[in-house]
Amino acid sequence: MKPDTRALVAACAFVLLTDKKVAGLYDHAAGRRRKIAAERRGNQEQAFDGERAAAISGALPELFNAGDQSYIAFELTGDPVRDGVRKKVRGHDRHSNSDFEARAVDDALQLYDYAEGAWFAFDIQNPDAAKSFYR
Repeated sequence: MKPDTRALVAACAFVLLTDKKVAGLYDHAAGRRRKIAAERRGNQEQAFDGERAAAISGALPELFNAGDQSYIAFELTGDPVRDGVRKKVRGHDRHSNSDFEARAVDDALQLYDYAEGAWFAFDIQNPDAAKSFYR
């Protein structure tokens, strides 16, 4: 999966797992903050990358990635909250033909990209702190 897509997927997965909005995230693999916002309204979820003007949106279980003109599937799985870890999200990016799995712990998200064979970490910025995040 492309790094930019992975960051948008991470934001969507965090919203799905926590019911919290995303006002930005720190991508540890890229070593930088990304201007990505995400939220859910009813059964609609959306994420927007302000740097690339790219969006993922739609009704679950599949969201449309406008940047790649393809769909990304999301499925909530796993056990209820245990040891600070809530359920897991599994999914598939049709553009890269890669599967992924994500877990949220507090305001962080870990995403395993099966195509890369590696875990990726993201710190999530909440909307209340967004003003100081981009200074």
